[in-house]
Amino acid sequence: MIQMQSDKQKLLTNYKKANSLLEKIIEMTENGEYCIDIMQQNLAVIGLLKSAHKQLMESHLNSCFKHAMKTTNEKRKDEMIEEILKVTNLQNK
Repeated sequence: MIQMQSDKQKLLTNYKKANSLLEKIIEMTENGEYCIDIMQQNLAVIGLLKSAHKQLMESHLNSCFKHAMKTTNEKRKDEMIEEILKVTNLQNK
């Protein structure tokens, strides 16, 4: 869960910018614009999404994950570690 309102706002801003750029990329593709121009916009979207992912991971580690690691519930700790590993593996594909 995203803890602070400013963190949530930054995350939403990144998603909204990425969404806007995706709409632009679709339009550019439909109009047959120059490939390099489309690729530059594509890279901008990727950058925004990577930034959002990093923000989410930091928030999760500093809140949910940290809280789970303080418990005595070993099963929950193992589940949280598995979740982090799964997301990290997906990110690296």
